[in-house]
Amino acid sequence: MFLFTPVLIAAAVIPAVMLLNYIRRMDRLESESPALIRRLVMNGLIATFLAGAAEMAGSAVLGVLLPNSTLIHDFLMYFVVVALSEEGFKYLLMKRSTWNSPEFNCMFDGVVYGVTVALGFAVFENIGYVLQFGLMTALVRAVTAIPGHASFGVFMGAMYGAAKRASIRGDEITSSKLRTQALVIPVLLHGFYDFVATGQNEICMIIFLVFIVVLFKKAKKMVQTLSAVDEYFG
Repeated sequence: MFLFTPVLIAAAVIPAVMLLNYIRRMDRLESESPALIRRLVMNGLIATFLAGAAEMAGSAVLGVLLPNSTLIHDFLMYFVVVALSEEGFKYLLMKRSTWNSPEFNCMFDGVVYGVTVALGFAVFENIGYVLQFGLMTALVRAVTAIPGHASFGVFMGAMYGAAKRASIRGDEITSSKLRTQALVIPVLLHGFYDFVATGQNEICMIIFLVFIVVLFKKAKKMVQTLSAVDEYFG
């Protein structure tokens, strides 16, 4: 088991590293500093602990208010307790580290920040799952949860970068709306992902598979498009 543990950790980490390298290669105008990338990855780690605590508290409160396994209970659990906690802390920590950073000077930077925090979160979450459930879990999550978190980060970062551009141009109303979208859109996507992934029937499984294929293709297309049209703020 001692020798097998490094294999499990590698299996949990490598998919996220590969996706992060891909996003950084797509940042064609000006790469972010290693120090900032490390800070954002650590923000992802911190977000896992904060979200975990919020989810424990939210789950306990929800369990008192509503019967378990009812539709409304599951809806609130996955969209509010889980998705809002996880995406909310990712967003808050990302914004705290980057909004006023001099490195935040291009549109695509927002995507880099959103994906980096998301993958930092996914790595540390993934290590826990893989050490507990084994290599097969690592393989499944490598094609579902890891790219899922990255995709949520793409949507968050795209809106976040647009919000920064609007702010630079003095349009704070538009910037505020875009920052709201940078949180709300990933929350809705994440909530739907978890809601259908935990369904106990074939219809939910089919919906989930279709959803992740569309989500991943859309996120990849957004990355390619935003990279191609990237520009400095001004």
